[in-house]
Formats: sequence, structure tokens, C-alpha cells
Amino acid sequence: MKEINTVLEDADHGLLLKMVVDSFRRTLVHYGQWFAQVEHQLGTEKAMAVESGVWDASLKNQMGRLGKVLGFEVVDGVPAALKEMSREELMALLKTMGVNWLANDGIWFQAVEQRFGMNDAKRCNDTCWTRYSPFEAKRIKEVLELPEKGGIPALKKALKFRMYATINRQSIEDIDENTIIFRMNECRVQVARKRKGLDDYPCKSVGLVEYPYFAAAIDPRITTECIGCPPDDHPDDWYCAWKFTLNNP
Repeated sequence: MKEINTVLEDADHGLLLKMVVDSFRRTLVHYGQWFAQVEHQLGTEKAMAVESGVWDASLKNQMGRLGKVLGFEVVDGVPAALKEMSREELMALLKTMGVNWLANDGIWFQAVEQRFGMNDAKRCNDTCWTRYSPFEAKRIKEVLELPEKGGIPALKKALKFRMYATINRQSIEDIDENTIIFRMNECRVQVARKRKGLDDYPCKSVGLVEYPYFAAAIDPRITTECIGCPPDDHPDDWYCAWKFTLNNP
């Protein structure tokens, strides 16, 4: 009888490659499941606070071990090759990661839609954004060291550092010191649909979740109003527009 830890000795090269890739997948899903359960048991704020420390520790551990096996240097928990990249190279990498992020979102949506229909896909999508949007806002706040209640200035800066900002063209109009209008001038998804001769994707339902949750996570005093978002009619120079107002400044 073989001991369980020696079973992989029977695997050929192809199977071992599959196992390596699948190990990344399992780790990613397990990480997400931990976050989901901590959020379910303890609430979103506590889950995000815990995750912040978990990520730092987990990344350091994983990069250190992978660096030893794969032969790359790790500096401060980051592969040294990343630190050596130029600003232009890092910008290109971020854009690629932004495209991957968006594609991943679309693949999930289409997979649910194909199996269970559009209504369930939109329902899952909208709920997902109630979790992801404040998480992204919190990550940006920590990375940029924004104040807890930074008002409109903090929101303006945070909007420039979203994943969307690496792949879409957007603009901000100052109305007054407590109000701005954010416009998505060029949306990668909608532009692709237009190129194929398709109507705009009706994304208003998710926008009504995404933008208010993001703004409130930056500063709970900020309220969000939809000026227009598909299926609403819109001018040629933007696809959606949102008004953010700081109350009781």
C-alpha cells in the first residue's frame, strides 16, 4: 500500500503540468471562499479588514516559495523583475491586467447566462458588484492612503485608479466643491458591441449598484445619482454619467 503523499509519483509530465495550473486555481478559489465566509459570518467591513492583513502575509509566503522553485528573485514580497520594469512597461502590464479582469467578468456572466438565462446572470452580476465595488474602493483607499472621509477630492482620485480606468476613457466635470459628474466616455464593452452592430448592453441595473457602493465606501456622506446609463438614451460622447454629491460636508 502506497502512502498518500507518494501518489503523484505515478503522474506523467502532462498530468503534473495540469496539477500545477490547477493548484493556482484551487488556491484562488479557496481564498475567495474564505473571504465570502468571513463576510457572511462577520460582515463586510470586518472581512475587508481581515483580508488586508491576510493578503500581505499570503503574498509574501507564496512569492517566497515560488521564487525559490522557479528561480526568480523576490524583493519585498514582489518579483524583482516587476521592480525593474519601466513606467511604460508597468502601464502596459496594468492595461493587460485590466483587460483580463473585464474578460473574466464577461466569461462568468456568459457562463451563467448560457446555463440559467439572462435574468439569473444579471441577478448574480448585480449582487457580485455589491461586494466587489466597495472592496475595490477600500483597496484604492489603502493603496493611495486616502483619508477615511476624504469627500469629493478623494472620490475624484479614486475613480482614476479603478480597474476600468486602465481600459476605458472617462472624464470628470466639477460642478462645485461638493459635486462632480463622472462620465464613461468610451466603454470597452459597449464599443465592442457597437462594432458588431449590436445595441448597447443595458447595464443600468448594475451601475445603480456599482457606483453608489463605490462612492459610499470612499466616503459614506457621498450620494450617487444616475444621469443616464443604457438602456437610457445617451449622446455620442458618453455611455453613462453619474452625479456624486457630498452631503453635510
